[in-house]
Amino acid sequence: MAFKPANSIQDLQYFGEFGGVNPSISDSSTYTFLSAKTMFDTFEGNADGCYLYSRHSSPSNLYLGEALAAMEGTETANVSASGMGAITPVLLQLCGARDHIISSRTIYGGTYAFLKNFMPRFNIETSFVDITNLEIVENAITENTKVLYCESVSNPLLEVADIKGLADIAKRHHLKLVVDNTFSPLSISPAKLGADIVIHSLTKFINGSSDTVGGVVCGTQEFINDLRNVNDGASMLLGSTMDSLRASSVLKNLRTLHIRMQQHSHNATYLAEKFETDGLKTVYPGLESHPSHKLFKSMMNEKYGFGGMLTIDVGSLDKANELMEMMQDKNLGYLAVSLGFYKTLFSAPGSSTSSEIPESEQKKMGLSDGLIRFSIGLDADIERTYQTMRTCMETLNILEPKLETVKSL
Repeated sequence: MAFKPANSIQDLQYFGEFGGVNPSISDSSTYTFLSAKTMFDTFEGNADGCYLYSRHSSPSNLYLGEALAAMEGTETANVSASGMGAITPVLLQLCGARDHIISSRTIYGGTYAFLKNFMPRFNIETSFVDITNLEIVENAITENTKVLYCESVSNPLLEVADIKGLADIAKRHHLKLVVDNTFSPLSISPAKLGADIVIHSLTKFINGSSDTVGGVVCGTQEFINDLRNVNDGASMLLGSTMDSLRASSVLKNLRTLHIRMQQHSHNATYLAEKFETDGLKTVYPGLESHPSHKLFKSMMNEKYGFGGMLTIDVGSLDKANELMEMMQDKNLGYLAVSLGFYKTLFSAPGSSTSSEIPESEQKKMGLSDGLIRFSIGLDADIERTYQTMRTCMETLNILEPKLETVKSL
């Protein structure tokens, strides 16, 4: 039977303390015990249902974690104060001195900076490879390799990882496959395809209102227990804890994720097809011209489409900046980083979200100055949006005016 992630969220039923349809918010940093022995057992991890200190866990955070684990089809999950607050503890929990990580070369700039610049302090090295080439991935494995790391759909180039193929490699070599699924919630379910650990930045599509930051690690009960261990758990000791009020807010927004992702994908598909027809260099997994279109289609869950992210290349950074400023002036969206908002967000990733990646590396991976990354919004009239975007592009000589427009003039 096909996995239906939205059903898993919908089927969760939480009651508030006084019968509320929303679970009560646990607004406490510490919790009391009726017996000293229970406190001791909780410290040792042997008292289910008991809470110790909110840096370890809280009822509100557990509600959200359970919902996200249901969405991804994992045993459990641990939420954190940011996406990087999910990524960094996972890698530090899995790796120690002299260990080795293989990572996709196209990943979020913050993750790249952590792997490239910070992890060597612990004598942990990373090889950045073309994750779409399984032979290259396997050839990069050494006796010290512990982790394969990738994004389902990469930021910002929208390369698609063959999660089943990577999972096979990981299992053969006794590695952990860690997948950041931020760009494709509901559309792709990495754990169902063989990933060991699934990460999200909750800041983006899952929360959807650009009013908070958050992260989650979805995995086995054993691994999440390791992360939360009071003695050597990276999440517990590094302390990137989500606030209970924020957890409650994200949980409410999660319930509409399926509706929002359908609209994000619908709108992105419409614009990508129009842009490509207009002759713009357009990258979107839903286009047949995308090199991994068939791969994405083979992995995707029904209904949720190919996601809300697309890129176009307008040739130069100056032209990209002019276009983004004009689109913001015309109220088409915001010149801003991040994604998943109800309005379209656009940025030039080479000088923003991927600026941590050296220019020489950007060129190698195909990240050009003129690339604009779009997080397409929930516009009700996407045809109107397209027409206004096209007018902006014609004004800036990015596109030639349409023949019928010229004739009417």
